[in-house]
Order: sequence, then structure tokens, then C-alpha cells
Amino acid sequence: MSAVAAARANPLLKSLPPFLTWPHLRFRTICSGRLGFAPSDPDHPVAGTKLLDSFKEEFEIGTSLITLETGKIARFANGAVVLGTGETKVLSTVAASKGDALRDFLPLTVDYQEKQFAQSLIPTTFMRREGAPKERELLCGRLIDRPIRPLFPHGFYHEVQVMASVLSSDGRHDPDVMAANATSAALMLSDIPWGGPIGMIRIGRIDGHFIVNPTMDELSLSDLNLVYACTKEKTLMIDVQAREITEKDLEAGLRMAHPEAVKYLEPQIRLAAKAGKQKKEYQLSMLSQKTLEKVGTLAEANIKAVFTDPSYGKFERGEALENIMQDVKQQLELEGDEESIKILPKAIDTVRKQVVRKRIITEGYRLDGRHLDEVRPIYCEAGHLPILHGSALFNRGDTQVLCTVTLGAPQDAQRLDAIVGPSTKRFMLHYSFPPFCINEVGKRTGLNRREVGHGTLAEKALLAVLPPEDEFKYTVRINSEVMASDGSTSMATVCGGSMALMDAGIPLREHVAGVSVGLVSEVDSTGEITDYRILTDILGLEDHLGDMDFKIAGTRSGITAIQLDIKPAGIPLDIVCESLEAARKGRLQILEHMEREISTPRSKDDRNAPRLASLRYSNDALRRLIGPLGAIRKKIEEETGARLSVSDETLTIVAKNQNVMDKVLEKVDSIIGREITVGGIYKGVVTSIKEYGAFVEFGGGQYGLLHISELSHEPVTRISDLLSIGQQISVMCIEQDVRGNIKLSLKRMSPRSASLEVDAITPEVKVSDFIVSKETSANAQSLSSSDSTQLDAKSVADLLSQAVSTLKDSSTSPDFRIRSVAECDEEEERFKSTSNKLWPSKLKQSQDTCSSSSTFNVVPDVKDETKAKGPISAKNLKLGTTVTAKVHQVRALGLVLDLGGGVRGMYRFKDHGKTDYAVGDELRVTCTSFSSKGIPVMSLENDD
Repeated sequence: MSAVAAARANPLLKSLPPFLTWPHLRFRTICSGRLGFAPSDPDHPVAGTKLLDSFKEEFEIGTSLITLETGKIARFANGAVVLGTGETKVLSTVAASKGDALRDFLPLTVDYQEKQFAQSLIPTTFMRREGAPKERELLCGRLIDRPIRPLFPHGFYHEVQVMASVLSSDGRHDPDVMAANATSAALMLSDIPWGGPIGMIRIGRIDGHFIVNPTMDELSLSDLNLVYACTKEKTLMIDVQAREITEKDLEAGLRMAHPEAVKYLEPQIRLAAKAGKQKKEYQLSMLSQKTLEKVGTLAEANIKAVFTDPSYGKFERGEALENIMQDVKQQLELEGDEESIKILPKAIDTVRKQVVRKRIITEGYRLDGRHLDEVRPIYCEAGHLPILHGSALFNRGDTQVLCTVTLGAPQDAQRLDAIVGPSTKRFMLHYSFPPFCINEVGKRTGLNRREVGHGTLAEKALLAVLPPEDEFKYTVRINSEVMASDGSTSMATVCGGSMALMDAGIPLREHVAGVSVGLVSEVDSTGEITDYRILTDILGLEDHLGDMDFKIAGTRSGITAIQLDIKPAGIPLDIVCESLEAARKGRLQILEHMEREISTPRSKDDRNAPRLASLRYSNDALRRLIGPLGAIRKKIEEETGARLSVSDETLTIVAKNQNVMDKVLEKVDSIIGREITVGGIYKGVVTSIKEYGAFVEFGGGQYGLLHISELSHEPVTRISDLLSIGQQISVMCIEQDVRGNIKLSLKRMSPRSASLEVDAITPEVKVSDFIVSKETSANAQSLSSSDSTQLDAKSVADLLSQAVSTLKDSSTSPDFRIRSVAECDEEEERFKSTSNKLWPSKLKQSQDTCSSSSTFNVVPDVKDETKAKGPISAKNLKLGTTVTAKVHQVRALGLVLDLGGGVRGMYRFKDHGKTDYAVGDELRVTCTSFSSKGIPVMSLENDD
């Protein structure tokens, strides 16, 4: 529409200045209620539609429909593929450098990234964008790197970069396996020389049934997480996390995984035939056969002498090889062979590899003189650092690892930002490989791919034997510090970590040990293996010169973790399965050494052991504890050093030791109090004293009644004799009614010292054979009061069983004492002969008392007192026994005496006698009678 037509259609536009008109502002006119930008030249035609040629392959594996697509995005990459399963899509791209490869190794880099947009989230970081790679991203990168690296041709040293990115995620499928298969397809499409394709599959197991490509929900129920990568005929990589699966079951899982993984190969081949590029001819850095023969002639004999001498250590062997290389270099310089000098280190390494492998194959002996299935000498030490929560030192040969355990609060768990899987992790194992452990100088940087991978392998191995979270709420961190490395430091971490966990008192089901198995093979011209040897517990150099590093960890019951890395372009699955049995035998040898050092979790009863407490409170009470903006909780944590975490109606406290825990509980009780339960013991303060008892404040403002009858096992006349206002005491809650009234007890904090003894009786006895107190003999008196009355066996048994059951039901000592008539008769006869002139009336009273089944209360002659034989107890304390007692308490009317052996007695003050006794005074006293409750009544030796 022209400007004139617009003015006619819209009269208001006539009054606008020219610089405000729609054409001048380069806008279209308002039409159909929409406003849009206009092209710079209205008469120029619009741009054409670009068509993107895309190619797709679809296939099914298990219950999943999988798609491979290329050509739509990342068209400039050397190879780019989008692999999708459900709503999860992963893009993988590859690129290679164009220059010459002036190096002697393959600089392959694999970067895997999970950005938060894949699950429609904004990152929670300060900058609101992703930062350095996370642990999971590094692990997924290693999972892709390990199977594709062996398939690059020998001598291909050009830099290659793989970048895998998650485009979208539905949370049901783990993208790591998808990224590996997408990378294989991208390499097939590129012009980079590569011996693929590969297929990678994940296998789970639920209730004994294997599941192909399980979802995340299925994986959480599975006792097996097997990731398997292979070519059409050979195995390339295995990664396993399991809950003590047997070797037989694992072999069945591996043999099932291979044909399922092969299903990924044919779609990749078809996609490469449609859209793949012609493979480019790259320059390969190969050793010339002439140079290799010359170096072999000069150095082979000396190298063989070094590797056949088991007295050489790791560094001595390295120095000897360095000297050999310098000698060969001098010889080549004399000959002027500059080309051979440039590749001399590679040539020496090749000759060394040939010598070592040939000796192992032909003679069956290894570098250090061990047999093929022999494990290096082992040294174990649990509790190496006693002040820590847990520690262990593990040596296998020259490899040495120090493992420490630290326990923390539940909120110390690691927070994870992964797009799949759990959001937190309560068990962490951090592996550290410092440069000094191999006598080198290096720089400590951030996360290291190798350290993360080794630590995660050991973490998966130990996770299977940890107690469930509902039984053990601590967050656990293991630090593995490699002190010396000569092979299998990750497996040494498993062994040291298991011992450190037991040293920390964590209830592991059993020990976990790990061992690394190697392989040395001979191949023919077609690359097929003609002969091989399996090595148990490989050295670092055997790992470097061998064909595989097969790390296997587990218990006596089964395997918990596996990691297989290889160097050739695949190993037959039969050899892999055969290696499982060799690893089991080596693992059992290591477990024997570990169990001799520590076989059960230590009991951490010392005051330095960490403490964890979970307390239940209402949410309102927890809000009072947290305070405004968490100020009160932060203050408690700063003052005590403890960690407090709050969840729904639950307070969890983690303290460094018991002293810190006591301080925290005291502060929490003072703010919100603890939940009051019958039988619980609480600290409180006496707030008021009444005639019938005392009121005690405890538990953060709650009050309870301490009745006078619950103060002491001894009679109490005045409460003020025992308690005072403001006094701090520990009391036990014995009752809490529906109205919230709380009854407390002080005497139940300490059991009564007196004891009850029931002498053996015959089935038929007389009532007069037992003298009991009035309180407990009512039934007996109602039956008979004379010596001649007979009771049948059933009645006597009922009477005694009633007394014994009363004793058992009481938490303290009984309030009565049963004494036989034989003892009474013995005392009576003695008193008749010695005391008739002194107390005839009392003796007559004593006889009347015995005959009437009342309490025995005879006073003996002080001149014929009986000395106590052996320690005082309720059994050997009799009338007339003289002992040395200590004043236990001073009462208004007498003394409570400690007679020894946990027995208490009483002494009543005489008229106008001495009353100024002090606690701890020693007195010489004689037993003159027993109270109605069986308490000995004592008199002083010098009393008249």
C-alpha cells in the first residue's frame, strides 16, 4: 500500500508530520489488527524458503523406539547426529584438526554437557548460567571416551573433539548411553578414520529378570546397573554397579547385553550410507620397521636383563631404562641417524613391551617375579588416625592409600543438579592422586577426570553394603589420599575405604575388596587372539604394557562394581567372563587380610565419637527454635559447633562428640523443650516446695509434681531436708494424664540397696517356719497363728509365688524380708543363755513374736556380739553382727548408715545423746533388730 492510499484510507494520517509516518519508521500499516516490520524495499521479492535435507533411521530395542537423525542441525560439524528416545534427545558432534600431528599420542577430547534448558529450568547459580563441568558430566564423558578410543587407527594422532549435548529430557531415560550411541553414529558420518560402529546398552535386573534399557524408575528398583559397549564380535567397555551379584548371574547379564547392543550397529551403517562422508586420508605417525629393528638390536638384551631381575623396584627399573635409552641415543648420534633419534622413546617403549609380553606368555612370570594369579603382599591398619571418626591405611605391594571417614548431618549431603536421578547424595568418596605419589612435580587444579572416575568407581563398590538411610541418617564422606602408586589405586581405595567405614562404627554388612585383572595376548595377522594370559593384581607397568585393566570389586557374596578398559580394538567376551573367576580368587585373599585387621564395626563409645539425634517436635515449636531468618539456630550452631537440620516435625542434631550434644540438647530444651515420655529422664529446677511434694520446671517451661513418696526409698519427714528452691535435679517421668499433668520421681533414678532373699523350702512346711513382716504376712496370719498348723504344698507355693512376683514387678528392692525359723531359733537359744538376767521381758516378747508370726525384734547381749565374716550383704547380716559403718545421711531423728555392700541401716538418736554427726563419719555399730520393712536397726558400741 502506498503512502497516498494510506492517507486516503486513514484521514488522521494527513495531519501527522512526515517523520512520524509508518513508511518513514519502516513499519507496515496497521492491517487486520497486526503490526509488523516492512522490508527495506517494498518492491523487492521476499527471500525463498531454505530446505534442510535430513536423514532418519528408526528402530526398536527392548520397549523403546529409537531414532537417529542427521542433516537438520549442526551442519558444519564433521559429523552430527541427534538420537532420540521418547522425549529425550541428545546431539553429538565430532570434529578433527586439519594440521599435521606432531605428537605420539591421540589427543581425543570428549565433552558432555547437560544444560538446564533441557528440562525447562533456569540455573540457580548467581550468573544464571552453567559453569564448569559437573561430576556427572565428566563421568558421562569418560563413558563415551572409553569405548571409542581403541577404534582409532594406530598412528592417528590428530586432535579429535567430541561434544555431546542434551537437547531435551523427559526424566525417564538416562541420556549417557544415548550420547555414546549418537557419538558412534557421528563418527561413522564424518571423514575421520575410525573402526566403528559400536553399540552401547544398559541392562537392569528386577526380581531376577533382566530388563533392556530400563527407565529411571525401573533402575531405582534394580539390583544391577550394567552398561555394556561392543562391536559386532568383541567387547569394548563394561561398567557395572550391583548389589552383590554373583559371577554366574553377571555372566548371564553380559551374554544377554551383547546381542542387544549389536542392534545399534545396522541403523548406523544404513545412516552412514545415506549421508556419510568419504573417509579422509590422514597422515599416520608409524614407526618404520628399519628403525624398530635397529633399536631392538641395540637395546633388547639390556631391557630383558632389567625386566627379568625381580629385585628392581618401580623407580630403579625406570632409571635403568633411562640409562639404556641414553646409550642407544649416543650410538645413533655416532651413526648420524637423526630420524631414529626423533622417535627413540617410542621405539624403546615398543621394544620394552615386546620383551615383557613375550616373557609372560612363554615363561608365566611377571615383572616382579610373581606367578600370574599371585597377589602382592598386603598390609592393613585400621584406626591409623584415632582422633578422626574413622581411618585406615592399606598397602598392596608399593601401592599405598590412606582413607579417612567423616560423618556429617543430613543437610551435609551433596546437592546434585543432574537432569535425571536423585537430587542429593548422602555418601561421597573423593579420590586424590597428588603428584608426589609417583615422585613427580605437578600443579593441583580443579576436578580431574581420572580422579573423579576412580573415586566414583570406589563409591559404587562401597554403596552396596552401607545401611539404609532410615537406619543410618548420617552423611558419610570418604577421602582417599594416594600416598604411593604402583597400580590399582582405585581398588586399594575400595579396601581402605571399607576398613575406614568399619573403624568409624558404621554397620556395614561385610567388607568390600577390589582387585585389578590384566591381560597379555598374542594375535595373528588378522588381529585374532591366538594365546593369552590373565594376570591378577597388575602393576602400573603391566597396565601400561598389557591389553586390559579389568577392575572388579565385591564382597564374599558377590560383585558390587566393575570397570573394564581395554587397549586393543576389542576382546572376546569369553575371555572377559573367564577373568571374573580369577578376580574372585584374588578378592578372597585380600578379604582375609582385611578381616584379620577389623572384622566388625567398632563400637564408638568414647566421648570423641560423633553423635546424631532425631527429635520430634511440632512445627510451631521448630519455628521458635529457628527464629527470625534462622537467627536462633545459627547462634546455637556457632556457639556449639553442632549442625541442626529441620524437616517436617523433626529436628536432627549432629554433634562432634557427646559433650557438644549435651550442650545443644540443653539449649534446645531451654527454648522449646523436649517431648515428654513416660520413663524419660530430664533435668529440671525446683521452683516451689509444698508439704506434699515439690514442683519442678523442666523441658523448656513444663512443670511436674515430685511427690514426697517419690523422693527417696527411705522415709522422708521434711522435703526441705532433701530439696531446696532453685536446686537442679534429674527426675524421671512416671505418669502423664490426659490433662497434661506430669508426675515425677527421684527415687527411681537409683535402685534401693536392700535385697530380698527367699530361702529354699520343702513342699510341706509350717507357717511358723517363716517369719514375715506384718505388711506382707496378712494372708499367712489369716490361715494360722500357731506352730502346729499345717499348710498343703499348693497353699505355700501360692503364698511364695505371690511374694516373688511382687519382687519381680518392682523396679526397686522389696519392702519385706523373709527369714527362716531356724535362724530365729538359733538367736533365741543364744539369747536365753546370755540375756535372761538382762532382758527377760524382751526375750519373752521375742518368743511371743516368733510364735505369732510378727516381726523378729530381739536385742542381743552386747558382750556376745558376732563379727561379720566377709563383705556385708543382706544374707550374712544377722542380729548381733558388728560392723564399721559410714554416715550416709543425717536426719532429724537419727542417721542413715552405709554398712557396705550396698546395704543401708538406721540409727535413732538417744535422749541427751550425741547428734552432731557429719556425712562420712565412721562408726562402730551392732545390728540390734530389723524394722517392719527389713531395714537393719543399729546401735553404737558404747551405747548403754
